Amino acid sequence: MDITTGLLLLLIGLLSGGYGVIVGAGGGFVFVPALLIIFQYDPKIAAGTGLVVVLLNSLSGIAGYIKHKRIDYKIGLTLSIGAIPGTFLGTWILQYTSSDMYYILFAGVLLALGVFLLIKKAPTNKGILEVTTKQKDKSLAYILIGLILGTISSFFGIGGGWLLVPILIYVFNIAPHKATATSLFSLSLYSSVGVISQISYGNIDWSVVFLGGAGVIIGAQFGVLLSNRISGRFIIQMLSMLLIAVSIKLFFI
Repeated sequence: MDITTGLLLLLIGLLSGGYGVIVGAGGGFVFVPALLIIFQYDPKIAAGTGLVVVLLNSLSGIAGYIKHKRIDYKIGLTLSIGAIPGTFLGTWILQYTSSDMYYILFAGVLLALGVFLLIKKAPTNKGILEVTTKQKDKSLAYILIGLILGTISSFFGIGGGWLLVPILIYVFNIAPHKATATSLFSLSLYSSVGVISQISYGNIDWSVVFLGGAGVIIGAQFGVLLSNRISGRFIIQMLSMLLIAVSIKLFFI
């Protein structure tokens, strides 16, 4: 690997780490498309390598969120119960999916979610304040959602935060800043299992992990600091615009 490629991976890692922590998605939806579009990696290697970077990003980011007491540990742990078996299923499905189908599925999911977030109104403060009385006895729902997220996370290699954050905000009426922190905490748990699964299939380029991961860890700290200065609505808008942009590019690979 030449110096230019290494520096570019480091820069992409910095951007992915900061952005991923701000929106609670782990940065994989920035890093993996970069591997596909810029470096033209095979989807299986991009997904496996991206998931390791997502894990590093989430572990680095949650340290800051723990300090600011934003994480709902009960929700995060319950989601992970369902997500962990899903990570094995997602990795298994990936082995039997063609590159063309991978690009189409990836782009379609990102575009649909991006458009939804762009047109959906943000939750009201009243709804957010009522969360404590409406969150009871929803463990089964969280487990089922976790199963889906774990499968998607390992299949695409981008983590499941990009989908979990909107679900927590719009379905369970959780405040955006708390949703992003809880999402990142849950992601750190089930993506670690997903990484083990990807290793077993030999889907990881460790040189990319080393350089991209270094950038992600540093970028995550900047992301935590910036998240304190960004409104919840702006977080949602940032996520939606990036999802749409990435999906359009993937459709034309």
